[in-house]
Amino acid sequence: MNVINMESMNISAIGKHQTLVKPHNFNVDTVNQLLQQLEGQSLSYRIFARDTQASRSRGPATECFMYHACAAVATLPYLGQDTTRKGRTVMCVELVANRFLRKMVRVLIATAVREAAAGATWDNLLKLMHATCRRASAPPAPSQGLCLVDIGYTDMSQENFLI
Repeated sequence: MNVINMESMNISAIGKHQTLVKPHNFNVDTVNQLLQQLEGQSLSYRIFARDTQASRSRGPATECFMYHACAAVATLPYLGQDTTRKGRTVMCVELVANRFLRKMVRVLIATAVREAAAGATWDNLLKLMHATCRRASAPPAPSQGLCLVDIGYTDMSQENFLI
């Protein structure tokens, strides 16, 4: 089981207006299942966008086609002099779509992690797509550790997937 502690990933489990104690661990396999449900879907991602004008939150501008979405556990090697230290365990997420809206990736990941920590069912992200209020999604995850690997303007090829 691939369980990661949220505190080690700098993802907050408690919002400023919430008083309930929420889980601090999540299963990366559950995040992967949630994200994989988005593959092959042409859906409105307006609930996952931030800092966009309300007039731009409807219609084709918010519709994205998700070609590939998955999550996996990876270990970053420790490159220091101390040979007794181990690498850091991280969650690696790969998203391939025809477009991304402002802060969409960070909100999508934070929401998937929140849902996984809460014990969500496999189709919770799909259900959230139909929500009418952006408050149904989580606040954006911190940008630390976010890494853009590639931007492509040609046909998508599975040969280029990392996960």
